[in-house]
Amino acid sequence: MLPNVFNRIPFPFLVLNTKKMKQFKFGIDTLTAGLAIDIANGRLTGIIDEEAKCKIFESYQAIETIVDRRTTLYGVNTGFGPLCTTIISKEETAQLQENILKSHSVGIGDPISKELSALMLVLKLHALSQGYSGISFNTLEFILMLLNRKLIPVVPSQGSVGASGDLAPLAHLFLPLIGFGEIYYKGKITSTGEVFAKENIKPIKLGPKEGLALINGTQFMAAHAVKILEQLKNAMDAADITGAMSLEALLGSVKPFREELHQLRPYIGNKCVAHRLTTFLKGSEMVDSHKNCGRVQDPYSLRCMPQVHGATRNAWLHLKDIVHTELNSVTDNPIVLDADNTISGGNFHGQPIALPLDYAAYAAAELGNISDRRVFLLLEGKEGLPLLLMKNTGINSGFMIPQYTSAALVSENKAFCFPASADSIPTSLGQEDHVSMGSISGRKALMIIKNLQKILAVELTTAAQAFDYRRPLKSGKLLETCHELIRSKIDHAEEDRVFSNDINTAFEIIKSNELTEKINAQSEIENINIQGEYNEYFSLY
Repeated sequence: MLPNVFNRIPFPFLVLNTKKMKQFKFGIDTLTAGLAIDIANGRLTGIIDEEAKCKIFESYQAIETIVDRRTTLYGVNTGFGPLCTTIISKEETAQLQENILKSHSVGIGDPISKELSALMLVLKLHALSQGYSGISFNTLEFILMLLNRKLIPVVPSQGSVGASGDLAPLAHLFLPLIGFGEIYYKGKITSTGEVFAKENIKPIKLGPKEGLALINGTQFMAAHAVKILEQLKNAMDAADITGAMSLEALLGSVKPFREELHQLRPYIGNKCVAHRLTTFLKGSEMVDSHKNCGRVQDPYSLRCMPQVHGATRNAWLHLKDIVHTELNSVTDNPIVLDADNTISGGNFHGQPIALPLDYAAYAAAELGNISDRRVFLLLEGKEGLPLLLMKNTGINSGFMIPQYTSAALVSENKAFCFPASADSIPTSLGQEDHVSMGSISGRKALMIIKNLQKILAVELTTAAQAFDYRRPLKSGKLLETCHELIRSKIDHAEEDRVFSNDINTAFEIIKSNELTEKINAQSEIENINIQGEYNEYFSLY
């Protein structure tokens, strides 16, 4: 009989009524990206309830029985990888599990963020609490204690090939359990020994299979995927706003966003973007000012926003579906059904998540590519706008050079777009002869999204400048609110200045989600439905 967890995976895009959840039950409730972020940041409490405890205990007892019987089971009484034929005595099993944490802690590079490490703890707790890993409740309780007390382990960013899961990052994540490694403590990175001494915490002794259960899994990749969902959603929403502002300033047509057109090619992402753009532009005096201008078609970067922005949203939906399955899966090895049924398989392999992570990276990069093209259009001096968006050019370069920055970032993102999942380097003396490299896919995708936010910052500053030249005409109330927000922090420019300050300010407006929150708040005041029927699809819950 299949584990119950596989019957609890939500249907694609099903939105669960979880925002009102008071406590999340690890191993029992269905985990979503939004819930994982809430738990990692302390907005929601996670617990291991009695139902999960029973399953965890049964699985641990099964391992104890296997050890007592001296039945050979990989990683319990054998070595690891190519040493799987080396038999370990019962007396040495505890040392074996401690050694695997030490030997696999080979990560290097800058540490990942504290939030990503906390997310890894959340995801691992949920996977292990489902009761198929042979881990003890005491060990899981210790991990939950670290999470609740915000004693988050430090995890290096490099060293995982995404095959037997994320071995090196997970080993570093759980070194503190045995008193080693480092912890984020009171704003500093501190040795575990020092932290435990101050907090009166004693390390634990690992039982049979516990070390292996801790390091087998995809939680490094999956944690990155959760943050990618969150940050790319923010960037997608911001791109629709900056694109709408650019279209307004360039006196573009709203006809390409009509619902009738997109019902003929009914991708969810495309229809959502078309609806959002139509909503942003509703009631605009700028739109009304050129109803009979005679222009036949706009450039693709304006006309095809539903198709291009929408394709990114479609990729996001695919990643969301994959991630929500991954978060509720058991990615350990071997799987323990009972003392007589264990399966040594490959649920730890990162390929199912590595491919969509690379897909999401391309999708994010394309949003930046089309945004840069709109910036270029704004500088051309057409449709009544001054050349380079400044009246007195010659002595002033205007907004010429900010576009260099967006062009550089677009090119940098293209370099990041080589799919990490297309590569494989054999490890473990050939035992692990195909690896996913999904950890690299996740890290690159986050870098691309950060660059995308900076590209959108350039578009935001140029679109706001162009808006000013359309006065006294006004846009709709939603875009006017966005323009007011920008102008409250960035002044109109009629002579050259250090534009990097403006771009950095705009970047913070986008990265902090202030831009999208502002327009969403105004939409509630105006009783305007920005997302229409598509809100559920693009929820993190």
